Amino acid sequence: MALARIRRGESGMNYWPGFVDALSTLILGIIFLLTVFVVVQFYLQQEVAGKDTALQQLNAQIAQLTSILSMEKAGKADLENQLAALRATLATAESERDKAKSEAASAGAGAAAAQGQVTALTSELEGEKKLSAKALSQVEILNQQIAALRRQLAALEQALDVAEKKDKDSQARIADLGQRLNLELANRVNELKRYRSDFFGKLREILGNRPDMRIVGDRFVLQSEVFFDTGKADLKPEGRAEMDKVASALVQLEGQIPADLQWVLRVDGHTDVRPISGTGGPFKSNWDLSAARAIAVVQYLISKGVQPKRLVAAGFGEYQPIDTGTTEDAYRKNRRIEFKLTER
Repeated sequence: MALARIRRGESGMNYWPGFVDALSTLILGIIFLLTVFVVVQFYLQQEVAGKDTALQQLNAQIAQLTSILSMEKAGKADLENQLAALRATLATAESERDKAKSEAASAGAGAAAAQGQVTALTSELEGEKKLSAKALSQVEILNQQIAALRRQLAALEQALDVAEKKDKDSQARIADLGQRLNLELANRVNELKRYRSDFFGKLREILGNRPDMRIVGDRFVLQSEVFFDTGKADLKPEGRAEMDKVASALVQLEGQIPADLQWVLRVDGHTDVRPISGTGGPFKSNWDLSAARAIAVVQYLISKGVQPKRLVAAGFGEYQPIDTGTTEDAYRKNRRIEFKLTER
């Protein structure tokens, strides 16, 4: 302990951990943004998928109606061909009838036979006319069916156009929502950074420029010896005095930050790598000790008027050192309490 006190003033500023922490915070923020965006994208894609299914059904109906229309057109063509053939037969019969009448007029002897032939041809002609009328009726029915199919096809095409327009509108809303969400999150992050800077500045002002206190990235770091004796988690009297100042600054900060900005002050406990187990103390590991120290700080802040919902206690043991050396100075740097103002 004497050596630690002697070297306490020799600690240097190590910016690398702060850079790593800032980069980690940025990555976590980006991941959060991407997560929210993916969730929104998922729900909107569900709506778009339903519309795609409806579009596929409409396209299937259009294909089916198109096939029916083609079959009806082919049937109509066949009937028209039959009608043309009947008309040709009718013309031939009329020609033969006229020829028979001419022959009957010129040949008196064969008048009776010619008259019989005329009667037969006339009867055949009447039958051909009836068939022709029936064919015309079928053609008319087919024309009506084709017209109805065309109306259905037009209605389906109109529904398809509406569905495609809604799909484009949904895609536009997705893009707009993503842009607004990114902008809002960026504004929130910048606003929290401003309050964090004010808070750390206030802490530096009230705690003074002392060697066992420093700001590393987005964290305010104090050595554990300021608050606790070795291997213990009970706040020392001088540590309580320092915590009174931190609590005062934090209560002022609560009144300044808008209520809709969700934030917490995370209190992190850290130890050096040397094991505490086997020393006869109440803690089984460095992890237990670091967590107990963080909880002790949080409980004291609550007793001084800080809202519990604004505080988080976390213990990291020896697993996040800021100096990987094995000297007493490195051990001293790693035994620390960190305060981090972050979004909840």
